[in-house]
Amino acid sequence: MSPASRFPADRLFLIAGPCQLEDDALNLRVGETLARLAENVPGGIIYKASFDKANRSNVDGVRGPGLDAGLAALDRVRAATGLPILTDVHEASQCAAAGQVVDVLQIPAFLCRQTDLLLASGATGKAVNVKKGQWMHPEGMRGAIRKVEAGAALAGREVGALAVTERGSFFGYGDLVVDMRTFARMREACGVPAIFDATHSVQRPGQGVGGTSGGAREFIPSLTLAAVAAGAQGLFLETHPDPDRAPSDGPNMMPLDKLGDLVARAVDIWDRVTR
Repeated sequence: MSPASRFPADRLFLIAGPCQLEDDALNLRVGETLARLAENVPGGIIYKASFDKANRSNVDGVRGPGLDAGLAALDRVRAATGLPILTDVHEASQCAAAGQVVDVLQIPAFLCRQTDLLLASGATGKAVNVKKGQWMHPEGMRGAIRKVEAGAALAGREVGALAVTERGSFFGYGDLVVDMRTFARMREACGVPAIFDATHSVQRPGQGVGGTSGGAREFIPSLTLAAVAAGAQGLFLETHPDPDRAPSDGPNMMPLDKLGDLVARAVDIWDRVTR
C-alpha cells in the first residue's frame, strides 16, 4: 500500500492498538487480533502504539520503551501481522528515525501547532495523522496540514496521505465533549479525511487516581457510532486485553474482546449512510 492510500476517503478505516508499547507478547496479541479483524474493515486497519508517552500527567508515569527499543518492537509487530504501523512523534528529531520504520507518523493533539515537528513529519514523505488540539476550532487545523505539506515540499518529496483527528474539546466541567459537526467542518477546511478518536474523547482529565486522567469507556460505543453517522471517515480506537491493568489510559481504552462487535456495527452504519 502506498503512503497516499493509507487514509481512504471512500472506505471506513481503523487505527487501533494499545496506548503504549508493552512486551512483545502483549503487542503481538493485540496485533494478531487486529490482523484477523482487518478482513472485515473496508479501508483496512493500521496498528498503533506509542514508544514514548511524553505527555503523561505525572512525572513518575510510565512512558514506554523509548525510541530505539520501541521502533524495534513495532517492526516486529509489522513482521508478524503484515499490518501498517503508526506511532506518535513528539520532537522533530524523532521523525526521520521513526519514518524509517513506521508507515504513519502521528502528531499528538497538544503539539498540533508545533511548526518544526509538522515540517519534519512531512519531510519523511510518510502518511501523517494530526490530532486536533482540544482548544482548537475545526478550521484551525488547516494551518497544521499546510505545514506538513510544506515540510514535504521543502524536502523535495511527494506529500504522503494526510488526515486530521477529532478527540474532543474541553468544556469546563472535567469532561471532553465531542461536537459532531467537526467532521464535516474539518474535511471542508483541510481537504483531508477526518478521523474520530473515540477513546481519548471519553477521557476525564485529572480525574483519575493521583491526578491522572480518568475515563468513561462505557460511552465509547455510542460516540463511535454517532461519529460514523455524522461523517467520520476513519476511527481511532485504543484497545487492550485488560484495560484496568494497562500502564496508561486504561480508563478510556476499549477491551480487546469487545472491539470486533463495535467495529462491525460501525461498518454497518457506514454502509447505510454512504449508500
